[in-house]
Amino acid sequence: MKQILTIGLMMIGWVAGIALAQDNPAVNKLFSNHVVLQRDRPVPVWGTAKPGTKITVKFGQQEKTAETGTDGKWLVRLDALKASAEPAELTIKSATADKPVIITDVLVGDVWLCSGQSNMEWGMNKFKTEEDVAKADFPKIRQTKFGDGWVVCSPQTAGDFSATSFYFGRRIFQETGIPVGLLYDAVGATKIESWIPPEGVKDSPALKEIAKEDYSKLFTQLTQPLIPFAIKGMIWYQGEANADEGDIYMHKMIALITGLRKVWAQGDFPFYFVQLPALTWQEPEPKPEGLTVMAPCRMAQFKALRVPNTGMAVTIDLGEAENLHPNTKFDAGNRLALWALAKDYGRKDLFCSGPLYKGMKIEGNKIRISFDYVGKGLMVGSKTGREPVQEVADGKLKRFAIAAKDGAEKTGLKWFWAEAVIDGDSVVVSCPEVQQPVAVHYAYNGNPSGCNLYNKNGLPASPFRTED
Repeated sequence: MKQILTIGLMMIGWVAGIALAQDNPAVNKLFSNHVVLQRDRPVPVWGTAKPGTKITVKFGQQEKTAETGTDGKWLVRLDALKASAEPAELTIKSATADKPVIITDVLVGDVWLCSGQSNMEWGMNKFKTEEDVAKADFPKIRQTKFGDGWVVCSPQTAGDFSATSFYFGRRIFQETGIPVGLLYDAVGATKIESWIPPEGVKDSPALKEIAKEDYSKLFTQLTQPLIPFAIKGMIWYQGEANADEGDIYMHKMIALITGLRKVWAQGDFPFYFVQLPALTWQEPEPKPEGLTVMAPCRMAQFKALRVPNTGMAVTIDLGEAENLHPNTKFDAGNRLALWALAKDYGRKDLFCSGPLYKGMKIEGNKIRISFDYVGKGLMVGSKTGREPVQEVADGKLKRFAIAAKDGAEKTGLKWFWAEAVIDGDSVVVSCPEVQQPVAVHYAYNGNPSGCNLYNKNGLPASPFRTED
């Protein structure tokens, strides 16, 4: 009798479950109140319901229908939307439902995926940002953590916003007036390989051997459920967990970028990332060869710029003593935003990058270094806190090293600290002890204390080495 009663109750629950699924279609949790939908591209909306259920999604003047498959899943694609800061409603209903699902306070703007490790993960309340939090009355900026509910930015909520993405989003909104959605997808102390889609690994011959390891764990758990939510692009701050790597990190970054673009199927969307700052709890490297932790990783990040539609925010001047999580998120976020504003929002009056190594030319006992992103010209600069970079009149460039061939060295090169002088749009590097120079390093140390090459737009030069 007890068994029959149990079966009966199970049957009632099963029938009730069918009725619930039939009468109340579910929409993915990304589509909650205060959501920001991506402008200017088709917008997928999806969820679950009883198999065979007809689902209607209405937004503004658009009405789209779909029927759930045998797996109970449904998806519609709204036609491309125009940006709108006016709150609207998104309605989802089935033919048999008594009441539709209504999502309120919906804006249309730009959604940026914000991913990486702790320097992207940590909120405003973990840094010295009290003044900015108190003034953070930005109802058109919203954040969702892993797609689990959208939060409107206010002085009461901003402390929990990712600091890097807050300053990025604030700059974008202040410059454009377009609503900004920050799709938070970051976990501290994580390696890049956890975030790479399997498709990115498969397409990379350099990662063939390590592809057998536990790759893509966080991608599968945290990023994949966000797909195919429509996005504008992505910002990325990670590398500390891979700081001892060199070129292999470049291949991992390329696999991350190309893999995400492939699985998201939204074209080669913008991908902007932060190059690691100075590791300032290390003593400044006394040796000019500079083969210390983080330097090769920064170079690998630089090399990842070979992927189209990417940009790198250089932060070599933003490190803080004994702090792996520097408080300088204001500058990191704003430098990321410069790339987006210049490349994606048509701001031709803004310059997005500091000098990036372009090439070298040996001129007798000297080497001339040329750069991309010279901007208004090169200068010796100084950065203090959040203040804009200041030009140092009659200042001398620091942290340049020059090499001569030397068979006695393991690398075949012998390094010397060098004198570097700005000459027009290039830097000329030399050392009295080197008569036949072959290579140059700049800021190629874990803590390149005093490195001070900037453009007159106030942005720092990336560390580099010329051997590659």
